[in-house]
Amino acid sequence: MAEIPTLEPAQEVAQAGGASPQRKRSWLVLIIAAVVVLAAAGAGAWLFLGHSDSKSKTARAAVKPAGPAIYVALDPPFVTNFEADQVVRFLQLSVEVMTHDAPTVDIIKANDPIVRNDLLLLFSNQKYADISTSAGKERLRSEALAAVRKVVAENGGKPDNVEAIYFTSFVMQ
Repeated sequence: MAEIPTLEPAQEVAQAGGASPQRKRSWLVLIIAAVVVLAAAGAGAWLFLGHSDSKSKTARAAVKPAGPAIYVALDPPFVTNFEADQVVRFLQLSVEVMTHDAPTVDIIKANDPIVRNDLLLLFSNQKYADISTSAGKERLRSEALAAVRKVVAENGGKPDNVEAIYFTSFVMQ
């Protein structure tokens, strides 16, 4: 009689197309590692791009202006003289203050003499060469904003509520 070859159990599995238990375990470890890496990447992206806590939401709400802009005209226009190269020159400025806060408007109007005094001193200390350029005018505008914010802060208001100063007329002679 002819001898029939018999296969060992591990050989039968390998020949049948199945994987050994060692191979199944290595694939399982690779799949679990891939899932962990993808989960970590997704969590990192969510935290970096889309997640915002309640503090940043309240900060964004505080920055968002409430209602329309309110403009306070400081009338009459400011007129001051200054020297430029041994010649007396004149500067006339019409100024408006912008805010979104009604109580800040009340503080500015109630302290109009102080605001006008501080701005008049600021405008009269300018040099012709400095304010004849657009960069000089912008610097003067930012200094005027700081002066108005200072008055508002000294009188119990929030200086950041004074958002901008605009020169609606700027005449030098």
